[in-house]
Amino acid sequence: MTYQEVLENARKRMAPRCRVCPECNGIACKGVMPGPAGKGASRTFQRNVAWLGEHVKLEMDVTGGNQERNMEISLFGKTFAAPIFVAPIGLIPYTYTEDMTDRLYCDAVMLGAKAAGILAFGGGGPKAENFYEPLEAIRENGGWGIPTLKPWAVDVVKERLKEVEAVHPFAFAMDIDSAGLPHAGLANPPMLLKTEEELREIAAATNLPFIVKGIMTAEAAQKAVRAGAYAIVVSNHGGRVMDQGLSTAEVLPEIRAVVGTDTKIFVDGGVRTGDDVFKMLALGADAVLIGRPYVIAAYGGGAEGVQLYTEKLKAELKDAMTMTSCKSLQEITRDKIRLV
Repeated sequence: MTYQEVLENARKRMAPRCRVCPECNGIACKGVMPGPAGKGASRTFQRNVAWLGEHVKLEMDVTGGNQERNMEISLFGKTFAAPIFVAPIGLIPYTYTEDMTDRLYCDAVMLGAKAAGILAFGGGGPKAENFYEPLEAIRENGGWGIPTLKPWAVDVVKERLKEVEAVHPFAFAMDIDSAGLPHAGLANPPMLLKTEEELREIAAATNLPFIVKGIMTAEAAQKAVRAGAYAIVVSNHGGRVMDQGLSTAEVLPEIRAVVGTDTKIFVDGGVRTGDDVFKMLALGADAVLIGRPYVIAAYGGGAEGVQLYTEKLKAELKDAMTMTSCKSLQEITRDKIRLV
């Protein structure tokens, strides 16, 4: 199977909600809810893609020689092939089409990511099975994955953490911005906004590294760090919780400036190619998460499609590193890009 075949298969299986556009930018799917669109007029979704593409450019430098390019990254005491991870996405048949179940999607991204040497985050949703299906997929994948908990009441989170620990994942995440999703009011148990004190209580309830997803300001980042987060994810939920927000690439540098180097920073929103991965690293991220394109890859080719898309990203990142004279991820610094 080729990546082009993956796209062609996905286009048939995902119609009419997702058109598998040449660039997944939120324009053609504007207003498609349920569907892959962003909130309202999809302005934040579109801004994620447009700002990264239009305002961040690579500085070409081919004087660095022909050394090998090392894309490996060490996190959670493990080494991964690239700083690329599958973002948590749930409610697949509701958001896209019933041609794929949540469990089939979980298996595809978990297995495909592992085959490519990276990790997938498990998704979630308003019902109990939306938590347990990704958790079971991670268990069957030997713990190779990261479960994502919803921002339930702290006592509920603590109970679920016991079940998370039983599958021995590398870490766990909580997408705290889920409290702003359209279906949040239907969730049982309910999804609630979190305070710094509540995040601290959650972090202290387990020895697993805690990843807080849904950070978009320097102040929020500082709260998560003080609460004991191993990592934060700079994320606006792919533009699905706010229509008039900033892009993640815009706020990433100021967040890195206040966080320092002790806390890991991941980022999602608008990352589509290896060049985009490079840009986010140069802006201050340690790694990226990618969402909608991995759904397309899973619909189009299952685990093989996920692996193919990952290998495509890795090849593009390696090319960007070559054309900017970066031998390792540590050399992808701010001076390798220009803001225009």
